[in-house]
Amino acid sequence: MIRGLIAYVGRGATRPRFHANDHGRDSLEIVPVEMDIEDGRQRETTLDDTGFVLLPHRSALTDFTDRAAVEAIHRPEIIDLIKRVSGADQVLVNSPGILRFSEKSASSGVLDNSRPARFAHVDTSDSTAREFAQRAAPADRRLARFVHFNIWRVISAPPQDVPLAVCDAASVSREDLIAADAIFDSPGKPEWSFEGWVLACNPRHRWLWFPDMTPGEALIFKTHDSDLSRAHCVPHVAFDNYTCPADTQPRASIEMRALALWFA
Repeated sequence: MIRGLIAYVGRGATRPRFHANDHGRDSLEIVPVEMDIEDGRQRETTLDDTGFVLLPHRSALTDFTDRAAVEAIHRPEIIDLIKRVSGADQVLVNSPGILRFSEKSASSGVLDNSRPARFAHVDTSDSTAREFAQRAAPADRRLARFVHFNIWRVISAPPQDVPLAVCDAASVSREDLIAADAIFDSPGKPEWSFEGWVLACNPRHRWLWFPDMTPGEALIFKTHDSDLSRAHCVPHVAFDNYTCPADTQPRASIEMRALALWFA
């Protein structure tokens, strides 16, 4: 167990807005709260109960910054992984992989959407998750269930100066989630957006992290499950690990987004 600052978002009158790159245009009331962050390696977690799990998963890929190799090698690996852990009828991975680097890295902010996510959030709201799933599903099949997954992997050596904290889905209530606009302002491209959620503080929240992650591990967590009898969504946030030595290598990571589909 360590203590860390979790950057929550306040319940202001203005609808929150945040940008992938130009955070100077964000409209967010950040409310840092010191919270206990439990060592997830010391607790049993499951996708159905807590909404996340850490698994050993070695990739054949050696350079995760090679976009073509991520598409050719890592994308099929993630499809196979999510099929295996979920039992879904079909798994889709459309994202090319999001590389992120802690602020001490010279690469932080250089690539599109490459800074750590510094406020607690869920990638998609229910309405966005449903829209994405319906758009992606085969037109001739009826959806019975769909789950959006985030697969997060460090590609730098341990320890991590800015690790990821995940919130036990069972400790999150719907009232904690605030609708917000996620705006993608990629250089040279038209801006586009969808609705996500940011997280208001609740003392009931149970935060966990996985210290000293390696590239041979994958942290899988849900951002939406249409089956409300199971863990629904997992808020997450990057936080500063003050136990790291000052000369710790800056964290680098890649996240893949997967959509699992079940048909009636």
